[in-house]
Amino acid sequence: MADDTADDTQQDGSSADARRAARDARRATRLAKEIRSFAKAHGGAEGQIAYLGQRGARIVLVGADGGWGDLVAPTHAIAERAVAAADLTMHEAFDGEFAGRVRTGPYEWSRMAGIQVGGPGNG
Repeated sequence: MADDTADDTQQDGSSADARRAARDARRATRLAKEIRSFAKAHGGAEGQIAYLGQRGARIVLVGADGGWGDLVAPTHAIAERAVAAADLTMHEAFDGEFAGRVRTGPYEWSRMAGIQVGGPGNG
């Protein structure tokens, strides 16, 4: 009797693990599709993965035309899986030449700088 209970618990655990693995694979596939779409729209793209703590990981994308965006993955592992599936060139850090490729417009300047450099007030 005790062996049957242990087997049921083990099967439930492995079943939950299988469902979790399938869900993670779907998330990575969906993110990879979005990365490829971004790259296509911007003449190619490169990226960097940034940790968000318990929230997961941010995939920062910079297009060949200077356009940029980001996607959030629930875990760093899913983010890595997505960028690998999308065949995205990755950078260790968002600095130097890579960061210099980003082209910002008036919207970004007003949101990032705000009051400090004469942007619209928070009022």
